[in-house]
Amino acid sequence: MTVESPPLSPRPYHPLDISAPDFWTADFATRDRTFGQLRAADGLSWHPPVSSVFPHSEAGYWAVTRHADVKYVSQHTDVFSSALGMSVDPLPAEIQQATSFFLAMDPPEHTLYRRLISATFTPKQVRRIEAQIQANAADIVDRLIERLRDGDEIDFVTECSAKLPMRTVSDMIGIAPQDQQAVAYAAESLFSATDDDYASFEERATHALTQIGILTSSGIELAQLRRREPHDDLMTNIVNAEVDGHQLTDVQIGSFMVLLASAGNDTTKQTTSHAFKALADNPDQKAWLTADFDVRIAQAVEEFIRWATPVLNFARHATVDTELAGTQIKAGEKVALFYCSANRDDAVFDRPGEFDITRSPNPHFGFGGGGPHFCLGANLARTELRQLFHQLLTRLPEVQVGEPEYLHSNVIHGVKRLPVKLV
Repeated sequence: MTVESPPLSPRPYHPLDISAPDFWTADFATRDRTFGQLRAADGLSWHPPVSSVFPHSEAGYWAVTRHADVKYVSQHTDVFSSALGMSVDPLPAEIQQATSFFLAMDPPEHTLYRRLISATFTPKQVRRIEAQIQANAADIVDRLIERLRDGDEIDFVTECSAKLPMRTVSDMIGIAPQDQQAVAYAAESLFSATDDDYASFEERATHALTQIGILTSSGIELAQLRRREPHDDLMTNIVNAEVDGHQLTDVQIGSFMVLLASAGNDTTKQTTSHAFKALADNPDQKAWLTADFDVRIAQAVEEFIRWATPVLNFARHATVDTELAGTQIKAGEKVALFYCSANRDDAVFDRPGEFDITRSPNPHFGFGGGGPHFCLGANLARTELRQLFHQLLTRLPEVQVGEPEYLHSNVIHGVKRLPVKLV
């Protein structure tokens, strides 16, 4: 497949190339040293577009790396729009709309659709299913212990991290057990396509469209089924939800399914893996947490999320000529919000490169930078992490945790494999 050259840049690119594939195959600490240089410099830095298999006309993007600047952009949707897409990578608008749904909208349109979804995705709904989350977490750890007692080294990601988020989403929305694995894999591989384990460079466009098709079709079919056969689940609530005379169409529900399967599945999965490894590397903190788990877990979960920062970045586009951090930005130019950098900003976090579950306050951007796009599933993710780590820390025998194999991605901070075995 031929990749078209980007148009001429209106200005020189920064010498630190954070768009290069090699940058994103480096480890997190190495990347953050580069982001640290960008945070310390005045203004914003201009970078070449990420390589794309899709034709595009992007000349580059502004890297927003400081906590304060990410927060400002996130909260000023009138100046920094989501409507042209959320991806730092150059992607066609129709693909971004199919994968992001109301994330790729601005108020008031975004407000309407968020209200339609949030009317059925409330803290009360999370509390209603918390007992099921707890039961699922216990069952997952039961099976994990059985596998470990067989004596072989196992992959913690496959046997534990990946299981609870998908079960939770499936229970909430009503995905049939026989369809759960296919939906989980489609969500995972859609946002992991820059890793050669999922697709070669030449295959990435076809691969992405295939996974979107699987997830969209699953959502549409389930919506149609629930209209005929209502259940006590999220999908039934969604197809019946109405705000100001508006209801979601089947196509919109299909797009929401892509968003829910990925945001509700892969992100919590990655946080679980990163946090489990971090606790193994910091036994003193693990001991502090287990000494008074019920009181301390809420604080610990915030550090789990900051440390993992499962979503590395999102993008916006300037709607007017504006200024940020002393840098002039032209209308239409893309700005990339690097949450992974903001969550290591030493202007906000003391010793940001250290894992510290006693950290307080902890104004991380693991759920976005605030504003109207703050993650709708934040309470659900916290509940899953709290319940799963209660099972892991109170019931799992002592294990030896090996070195993670990381996902090669500039979107998801992912752990592909994490070997564990009984001590």
